[in-house]
Amino acid sequence: MAGARAAAAASAGSSASSGTPQPQEPGLGELLEEFSRTQYRAKDCSGTGGSKVERIEKRCLELFGRDYCYSVIQNVNGDICGHYPQHIVFLEYESSEKEKDTFQSTVQVSKLQDLVNRSKTARCRGRFVCPVILFKGKHICRSATLAGWGELYGRTGYNYIFSGGADDAWADAEDVTEDDCALRSSDTHLFDKVRGYDIKLLRYLSVKYICDLMVENKKVKFGMNVTSSEKVDKAQRYADFTLLSIPYPGCEFFKEYKDRDYMAEGLIFNWKQDYVDAPLSIPDFLTCSLNIDWSQYQSWDLVQQTQNYLKLLLSIINSDDDSGLLVHCISGWDRTPLFISLLRLSLWADGLIHASLKPAEILYLTVAYDWFLFGHMLVDRLSKGEEIFFFCFNFLKHIISEEFSALKIQRRKSLPARDAGFTVEDICMLRRKDRGSTTSLGSDFSLVMESSPGAAGSFTYETVELVPAGAQTQAAWLTALSERETRLQEVRSAFLAAYSSTVGLRAAAPSPSGAIGLLEQFVRGVGLRGTSSSTL
Repeated sequence: MAGARAAAAASAGSSASSGTPQPQEPGLGELLEEFSRTQYRAKDCSGTGGSKVERIEKRCLELFGRDYCYSVIQNVNGDICGHYPQHIVFLEYESSEKEKDTFQSTVQVSKLQDLVNRSKTARCRGRFVCPVILFKGKHICRSATLAGWGELYGRTGYNYIFSGGADDAWADAEDVTEDDCALRSSDTHLFDKVRGYDIKLLRYLSVKYICDLMVENKKVKFGMNVTSSEKVDKAQRYADFTLLSIPYPGCEFFKEYKDRDYMAEGLIFNWKQDYVDAPLSIPDFLTCSLNIDWSQYQSWDLVQQTQNYLKLLLSIINSDDDSGLLVHCISGWDRTPLFISLLRLSLWADGLIHASLKPAEILYLTVAYDWFLFGHMLVDRLSKGEEIFFFCFNFLKHIISEEFSALKIQRRKSLPARDAGFTVEDICMLRRKDRGSTTSLGSDFSLVMESSPGAAGSFTYETVELVPAGAQTQAAWLTALSERETRLQEVRSAFLAAYSSTVGLRAAAPSPSGAIGLLEQFVRGVGLRGTSSSTL
């Protein structure tokens, strides 16, 4: 691991502080083409394909370096984890230009490196707890779930059997290290040992909250528990952490989303399936301020469920303590990046992280780093119609409002009991007047255009001036919320245009009534044309 940001950037062949511009910076289209062609593997980063990936990684480091000083966990050739970036960014603090030139690491680099190496066997596929977002000094982390007996003891054999590419599939046999084999030779205190290192890493990163998205307590294959989770650890090793079981459908459910013409409204997961045995469980002290009836979670459609889970995660990271958050599913490369990406984009839209990045830049960063470089299997998912990746960015239309603003959560804590002037609801209602439908791709693209600078109905400083003089704080806050909406809409429209021109959307069967489908509406709205009647 490189101890200083400058050294880290140099080791990756890029330095944001050097002043040397990146030649022919890779664009989103090139990234999506590479992403849809192959799954990222750190050990395969050589030759022509490797040079493309190398450029993508360099671009990510440059974008992180705009606003942060960081160290790098070296994962060259996938020595630590085969489907993690070769250069894993450890954000340390927000930085000015001067600080970037005088960066001194705030962590014990050698200790962190040792904890990472020792803890990786505790989790499925070796996908250890990895910090990916820094907010208010807190680390937001991602990982896979805990490894069970099936993985720790039968990893090489079961890799061969279960390497079909599903969310619960195994790592390739060649990813197993000598350390993994050594662990199998002594089973007396195996779980105490490997999970003990996992817990030490969590504590080193000051993580307190663990959000488990699995719909199962343990993943079962042919009657064997192949993975586990913190919530069912019999020895209660994770009792000192705040555990949240927030079951969320796996990637296979998103085939139904695609088959419904990319409509998430009204799409409800079947919670009565035999393998679904993890109930929703959230400590009361985390839910009292959210005004959500969590007992109804099985009746929520995909939109409501995703919205409510995101509200919960935002509330946790906005709490007054200094504790970090871990989000994971089974393998940590479908549902996990969905929520990590939504968190990153939501906080960025509020101006709270990655403050200097433009919409196109934050979009590139989250697609490249949160999805591609952390091993999302887009090729496999597309072949099966499991379009969870597309859902993530199309879903941005559902989180543009102040309900999802971290600024609102902070403001609610600091405001006195009485607040002068118009209410937030009053002004937001004025802004909703004459808006189009928010359920179709076509009308939502029109909404993006409607909110562009100078367009009718956009929220401007002139509108803010209508607020009485005693409510300057509220006016500034409302202006920020207007900026949030515009920024998220710009990200979404940029993604839709790039995705449609590279990966493409597969339209559902034509309606018997001859009605224009949502995808056709989108094509007409953005001026794109598909190569055939079935793809965009």
